[in-house]
Amino acid sequence: MGARTRGLANNVLSSGKLDATDAISGTIAAGNIANASLDNATTYGSVTGGVPAVASDPPSPAEGDIWYNTTTGKLRFVGKFASWATGGSLNTGRRAMSGAGTQTAALGIGGTFQPASPPYTALDKNETESYNGSSWTEVNNLNTGRGYAAGSGTQTSALYFGGLPPSNLALTESWNGTSWTAVNTLNTGRRSQAGAGADNTSALVFGGYDTADLALTEEWNGTSWTEVNDLNTARRQLAGFGIKTSALAATGETTVRLALTESWNGTSWTEVNDTNAVRSGAGSAGADSTSGLIFGGFESAPVDSNVGKTELWNGTSWSEEADLSGPVYYQQQAGAGTATAAISFGGEGSSNQMRTATEEWTIANTNFDVG
Repeated sequence: MGARTRGLANNVLSSGKLDATDAISGTIAAGNIANASLDNATTYGSVTGGVPAVASDPPSPAEGDIWYNTTTGKLRFVGKFASWATGGSLNTGRRAMSGAGTQTAALGIGGTFQPASPPYTALDKNETESYNGSSWTEVNNLNTGRGYAAGSGTQTSALYFGGLPPSNLALTESWNGTSWTAVNTLNTGRRSQAGAGADNTSALVFGGYDTADLALTEEWNGTSWTEVNDLNTARRQLAGFGIKTSALAATGETTVRLALTESWNGTSWTEVNDTNAVRSGAGSAGADSTSGLIFGGFESAPVDSNVGKTELWNGTSWSEEADLSGPVYYQQQAGAGTATAAISFGGEGSSNQMRTATEEWTIANTNFDVG
């Protein structure tokens, strides 16, 4: 007989059965076990990697958990479910707005209003609205009404920069939670640019249009703007999100619409994976260059049209997710929040409609049945 690696004498009950609490624990060489020796074992330990059987669903399962509910006879697992839901409407519908803040504490800033009938004269708006998670309230106006600008920051500490009319502006205004104050201007006036930033002391502006499409990037230190390294591809009507040291630029247009994405590390821009849809004028939200989303915009293929498409960025690539309730264009920077909790507001819908709609984006763990 070979060497015995574990004694079993203490595990044999008077009935001749193995004690199941210890009979199959430990390590026993395969050559020292006869198949018949386990015939009378009545219980066994859990199998690593097996699916647990429970009478009711776990109270707080995590993403990726899987189990068999013996009461319902269902195999269940937890996955992420993404969706848009209707929120409170803006008081004044407009396009080319900008946003700042979170899903439950946001600002909707500026924009333009273009009537649906002649003479189609665009009216530039100085309105600022504040969102509390369910409704919008008008608060103090901008000093200079304009659209096609960029915004960044929070509901109580924000920045609004660039835009038009009557020309491409370099104006910057700072929000302290109560009112707007004009501060130092951009080095290069522009419209249809993107922005990122944590508050009114720290921000980034990139891209846009002056007399040509721009690749210029500028940083705000709370007092003044400084030119830093350019985007790799000049463009306007691009989406952007993040903070001054970690931002993302996506899509946009030049003579054609683009799917290009670039990541900012606080010093320079690097091209990363493209979006799935080629578009411009999309809204956006995200905390930094590792996570965020874009939504809506104007897509060139298969035909020119406003879209409601949403794409989610995970730091490496984009995935297509649930659409907005309808197509929307000229959202520009009209979004706020993070990759898992964001809002979309305003923009232009079909038939030149100035939208008042707000939609709230969530990604949450959800229990799914398998079969």
